[in-house]
Amino acid sequence: MKTVLITGANKGIGFETARQLLQQGFFVFIGSRNFESGLQAVNELNQEGLTQVQVIQLDVTDPKSIFAAREEIGRKVGVLDVLINNAGINGGSAPYTVLESTNEEYLDALKTNVIGVADVTKAFIDLLRKSSEPRIVNLSTSVGSLALQSDPEWPAYSYAKYGVYAVSKAALNMYTIQLAYELRDTNFRINAVCPGLTKTNFTFFNGGEVSVAANRIIKYVLIDNNGPTGKFFSEETNPLTGEISW
Repeated sequence: MKTVLITGANKGIGFETARQLLQQGFFVFIGSRNFESGLQAVNELNQEGLTQVQVIQLDVTDPKSIFAAREEIGRKVGVLDVLINNAGINGGSAPYTVLESTNEEYLDALKTNVIGVADVTKAFIDLLRKSSEPRIVNLSTSVGSLALQSDPEWPAYSYAKYGVYAVSKAALNMYTIQLAYELRDTNFRINAVCPGLTKTNFTFFNGGEVSVAANRIIKYVLIDNNGPTGKFFSEETNPLTGEISW
């Protein structure tokens, strides 16, 4: 049975991704900053007959929490096959412009969306190395694409800027490139995936169905060792191949 850790999986896209992977036979660790919220998520899944799941208290901005999560998962399993870095924050406030954003908003977004991802990945890399098909999926967004954001012909050019959030996700994209490069001669497959605008509390329930978003993520969990690595995918933006420019 393959194992997967999903950060921020107590709700939204992370929770639906957990549900679908459980249905496909994975053992799922639900990372949740608030343990009680994670426990509620596990109970809901258990009521659906999905029992190969465990909540892990995990605050990606807290090194002690990350270390404790690594120790707990290490006691449970000897191998981690998949890491989905799903936890993230907007980090800004309306009107989401870089001129009106504060230092604190930048720091909060970078701490969660970039440094948190790097810290969690580093903590679990030893367990991932033990897998024959290690996969890392970093949840990104087309808003983090420099090419699209600077293209006046892009449909969202005039409104989808989201200052601080976009800056942090662009940085996450570069982290993804660097990580994939460093592990290029291994079986690791590491990609940035945009789930698309999805109806969750993160988007004030605007967008598409959460089941579709989760399926877009899982596609890059299930690729084999010949699959892509170091790529950026957004099926919402490019329905044909999914790949978009950085």
